[in-house]
Amino acid sequence: QVQLVESGGGLVQAGGSLRLSCAASGLTLSKNTMGWFRQAPGKEREFVAAINWNGGSTYYADSVKGRFTISRDNAKNTVYLQMNSLKPEDTAVYYCAADQRIYYSATYDRANEYEDWGQGTQVTVSS
Repeated sequence: QVQLVESGGGLVQAGGSLRLSCAASGLTLSKNTMGWFRQAPGKEREFVAAINWNGGSTYYADSVKGRFTISRDNAKNTVYLQMNSLKPEDTAVYYCAADQRIYYSATYDRANEYEDWGQGTQVTVSS
């Protein structure tokens, strides 16, 4: 049973930065695509960023491109999301997710293709 635990959320002013972490346990995820998604109140869950198994490929939603950076440390079984130049519209609960298919990243932006999810961490950006 894979368990994903996010941390690093909080309250920050517009223009500030946060670094989210997602620690995995129960399974080594070094062969799996990992993704970050977010969900704001009253909105559907949306794709934010994803990274393939070895970090060689990264993917971003247009809304965060150039401001957010996804990375991973397979030795620590952890994925990170560095968020810079935060905007009020980035306010949401952020979730990390793992795709159980190994060496597969073709559907990185589809939430329903990820099998395992964390509980989420709240990010609030004040104006």
